[in-house]
Amino acid sequence: MADSELPDCDTPAAVLAFAQRRRAAAQRAETDVLEAALVWASMHPDESVSTGSTDGANGLVFGELAVPLAGEGAPLGAEFAPMEFGAALGLSTDSARSLVGDALELAHRLKRTWKLVRAGHVPLWKARRLAQLTTTLPLDGAEFVDRQLAGFVGKISWAAIERLVDQARVAFDPEGAEKQRRQAADGRRFDVHTREGTHNGTAWVEGELDLADALDLDAAIRHGAEDLAALGSTESLDVRRSMAAGELARRQLAFDLRAEAGDGTASVVKPRQVVIHVHLSDAAISRDEAGIAQVEETRSIVSTEQVREWCTGDAQVVVKPVIDLEAHHHTDAYAIPDRLVDQTRLAQPTCAFPWCERPARRCDTDHVIAHESGGPTCSCNLAPLCRRHHRAKTHTGWTYDKTDAATYLWRSPHGLHLVKEGGTTRLVSAHPPDD
Repeated sequence: MADSELPDCDTPAAVLAFAQRRRAAAQRAETDVLEAALVWASMHPDESVSTGSTDGANGLVFGELAVPLAGEGAPLGAEFAPMEFGAALGLSTDSARSLVGDALELAHRLKRTWKLVRAGHVPLWKARRLAQLTTTLPLDGAEFVDRQLAGFVGKISWAAIERLVDQARVAFDPEGAEKQRRQAADGRRFDVHTREGTHNGTAWVEGELDLADALDLDAAIRHGAEDLAALGSTESLDVRRSMAAGELARRQLAFDLRAEAGDGTASVVKPRQVVIHVHLSDAAISRDEAGIAQVEETRSIVSTEQVREWCTGDAQVVVKPVIDLEAHHHTDAYAIPDRLVDQTRLAQPTCAFPWCERPARRCDTDHVIAHESGGPTCSCNLAPLCRRHHRAKTHTGWTYDKTDAATYLWRSPHGLHLVKEGGTTRLVSAHPPDD
């Protein structure tokens, strides 16, 4: 038995009691964080926002807006306020906004549940998930759910809670319920998570289909797996089903390559174009040396042999010149040349804002020091910022410096200092200075 440094844990009963105490303390600490989110929201009410405006013709947003963070009846809040709260906790902006919104939903629309959470009778994770479900209910619908669950929300199954919320939606918002039904149909999807692909060469697939379509797809994959077995495959059923999905896709692509035109002639239908950006060294290209390559879109690595396979057949391969990430480029113009944009995105592959992971290719290229304030258009003064964090930097007290090609020192409106370096973020100071 391994030595333990836990106090008074020399018997099984003592270990259980210790774990229970620590879990209760963790629950109280998590609740305190939610309380802090409420106070933070109260410090940034809609009245504190005075600069926001929109361009109705173009859909552009200027400045900060007062936005709903929870359901009907909960107070509005300053759009960018959750950013700093999240930065202090190591959360992305989306996660921080969800945290503040859940706190407002519980405190203003699910008051009975919130009281039980504060008393330690309901796990915080369950209360937050409930808050996320009821946010789209009208105020009387949320009140109905809160009243029905009072006293046993911590004991009821999650499936029963979802059914109760659905009942409230139909009863208190029938038009919304029908709209949600239509949206569910419109929200059918089938996702291939290539972004989570690994060097092992596999990827996760999931989706939500019409039931009839799902049955047809399952039948096609089942038959494909049976055919593979008949042809001599010794793989497991699960593996053969995954192989059958790939064969199904390849057959469909082959069918789509040529189609019969209306006049009886054969017309060529171009296959779907897939663009990936692969980064590899000159040494890795050599067939005499095995190596790895980085796929920019998925942030994963693959073998160079896999890259060679992708590049065979009818694949169109574009080789771009090497961009020296340490080189310094400059232009006197405000407009940023493509080569500078590419250099900036390669040096910093995600949004330069703390904790943000939006790919740089989907971000704006920002002048760290504004051009109108004398900031040059050059390698040392550019960074990728997603549109939301670009707006926050422009219209609020967030500021930052670029200290090298992929390192950014950020200062929040209330004195937090954070460093974003490559894809990682760290707090330079654990606590902001007292105001």
